[in-house]
Amino acid sequence: MSIFYGNSESLSFCHKLHLRQAGDGSDIKTGCKQRDRILHHIHHYGKIRFNETKKTLGVSEKVLSQQLKELTKDGLVERIQYNTIPLKVEYILTPLGKDLIPALDILYVWSIRRLNELNLPIDPDAFKVHNEMKYQDQLMDIMDSYLKNQNMSDE
Repeated sequence: MSIFYGNSESLSFCHKLHLRQAGDGSDIKTGCKQRDRILHHIHHYGKIRFNETKKTLGVSEKVLSQQLKELTKDGLVERIQYNTIPLKVEYILTPLGKDLIPALDILYVWSIRRLNELNLPIDPDAFKVHNEMKYQDQLMDIMDSYLKNQNMSDE
């Protein structure tokens, strides 16, 4: 996982993990928004195909292609090519990729809680993308508060 340094006022869930460093006030962001989303997407569906995923995740062809190549190179995703016409390619998690999912889940929950503690905006997609019961159970208080604030701002 890469570490990027910079400053940011708003980050989305664990796609960009937010830590406030003591002293200089800079932010550390680990991971890549698209990589985490792709891994979660493959985990959720069991396998993905390129064009379907591009539409579903709303990412550019270039970004999706680059991220899938990196995930494959890192040994987290396996690319399966079928010798059919037209060519069919699927991506699945490797055992190493499957082992990473629980860690990403922990980072997601931690980052939502941290953003809430720091009173930083939470990307609305954070709750849409991770809507399984295991996340709702751990983040119900924050989700409820977030939805209440959204309803108040809509009025």
